[in-house]
Amino acid sequence: ARPRVTTSPPPVFEISTRNCFTPLRESERDAVIVGDSIVRHVRATLAEGKVHTHCFPGVCVLDVSAQIPAILKADESPGVVVLLTGVNDTTQRQMETLKRDFRSLIETVRSTTPAATIIVSGPLPTLFRADVLDPSRVGAELLSDNISRTLHSI
Repeated sequence: ARPRVTTSPPPVFEISTRNCFTPLRESERDAVIVGDSIVRHVRATLAEGKVHTHCFPGVCVLDVSAQIPAILKADESPGVVVLLTGVNDTTQRQMETLKRDFRSLIETVRSTTPAATIIVSGPLPTLFRADVLDPSRVGAELLSDNISRTLHSI
């Protein structure tokens, strides 16, 4: 008679399927909106994370660019940076200069927070302005909704 060999079932190993980069993404879900007076009444939202708005009335694109390192350092590398500026520059009607200034602004954001998604929004149509430059209440609400929709889709 053969001895009975009992074998226990093979051990079950739990394998974590969680992405090891998830904590990095979770810390980068915040968004930052930076701009001139156009962003004064913008109230955008995210599904998760916070939206920080920085308003600098009367500034030009290069003025916003100068503020970027301090803003983005303070907000600890947000996942999205929304730039709404340039309306004060358009009064000068120097489009080539404005293009160069926007390139500089985008390069500053990219060098400060390389992993961030950058969204650039241009001046509002006249219909949504309270005066020559600033958005009306309806314009600010529409702008807030559009920014929120864009942030939710990223």
